[in-house]
Amino acid sequence: MFEFFWHLGSFIVALGILVTVHEYGHFWVARKAGVKVLRFSVGFGKPLCRWHDKLGTEYVIAMIPLGGYVKMLDERVEAVDPSEAHLSFNNKSVWSRIAIVIAGPMANFIFAIFALALMYMIGVQNAKPVVGDVHTQSRAESAQLQSGDHILAMGGQDVLSWQEVTFSLMSHLGEPSVEVKVKDAQQQIQIRTIDLAGWKLDKKDQPPLDAIGIVPYRPALTLTIGHVAKGSAASQAGLQVGDKLLTADGQEIEQWQSLVSLVQASPNKAIQLEVMRNGYRQILSVTPEARSGPNGIQQGFLGVVPQLESWPPGYIETRHYGPLDSIVLGVQKTYALITLSFDMIGNLITGKVSVNNLSGPVGIAVGAGTSVSYGLVAFLSFLALISVNLGVFNLLPLPVLDGGHLMYYIIELIRKKPVSEKTQELGYKIGAMLLLGLTCFALLNDVSRL
Repeated sequence: MFEFFWHLGSFIVALGILVTVHEYGHFWVARKAGVKVLRFSVGFGKPLCRWHDKLGTEYVIAMIPLGGYVKMLDERVEAVDPSEAHLSFNNKSVWSRIAIVIAGPMANFIFAIFALALMYMIGVQNAKPVVGDVHTQSRAESAQLQSGDHILAMGGQDVLSWQEVTFSLMSHLGEPSVEVKVKDAQQQIQIRTIDLAGWKLDKKDQPPLDAIGIVPYRPALTLTIGHVAKGSAASQAGLQVGDKLLTADGQEIEQWQSLVSLVQASPNKAIQLEVMRNGYRQILSVTPEARSGPNGIQQGFLGVVPQLESWPPGYIETRHYGPLDSIVLGVQKTYALITLSFDMIGNLITGKVSVNNLSGPVGIAVGAGTSVSYGLVAFLSFLALISVNLGVFNLLPLPVLDGGHLMYYIIELIRKKPVSEKTQELGYKIGAMLLLGLTCFALLNDVSRL
């Protein structure tokens, strides 16, 4: 239950920040363009609080935190006093309307730049992208990647972390191959070529690295508990961080995976765990929580994470950057994320990426809660990623989104006259249905992951 409210609270904070940034972009440019703003709302539904500024704009924080809007004076929506006709959105030039519409996504991109810049100034800690293992009969094995290879660059671009490797790999989806520069276990520089012909991300929730057969290096798992999830079966049974697992139902636990297999096979069944705590042996009875696993099969869930053995010297790097370098890196990373987001949309349309990989509000909530748990740097990275995705999504040419309005205004520039009200209304209805269908599908994907 605690985990649920933690994710929910993190989701509300994250989405509240990003929606406010997006709508403020519209609001600020509308004011600069001389449009009267009637309402600035974060959220939908019943207002929780509201206030007015000296220009008469109403500010609202509403109950449903799944978006927001800026309501402007518009003769197409309601009657406008002739004395305020010049303040109406519809009476502004098409270029002014384009600027107002595009300002929301641009605000999201600018926010991402500064969030990433702040992250780089605080300092980014990464594990070097060293290959731990390679799946047999995989694309990585065919490319002769080996355990111990330190990946230095992909497609000619230097990479410093597994996140950068993953993003680079996804950006080459659809290409025949990608060159990988590595330093092997003998400290020799080698160039490997991964064949990407016909490669698709068509399996639900399969990470790109796993899809081509790369297993990142991680220190070995110990039998000592490193984390206990609040409200979990382990927490309720009294397991604590630092407990060393000795036996389960009288059988010696030789490796962590043995415990995982036993727990997964025991949903709602008590297990007697013997642990070493502060030099004393204790026996605790724990009943794994039942959760739906692959193919709907019930599996046990304990809620513990093991401690890892120490990383080898030099494997973990913390990089700090000055203000100017951080901003430059923020711009570069944001541009890369924007490009990748558009590429992924294209790959979804062409079928190179399965629609089963789409996530909705629940997926965002889990991501927000997890990133907050890891600290400010992880949360800033998450906010930047979602901010870019929000900006890109709103630029899609669906009439209910900013991109749809932008499409109408571009057509107006070409035709020298506005798109008819009837055509716009039909477009809004079609766009709303498509958006609703996409949202429902993403929610179904979210639920299937729980």
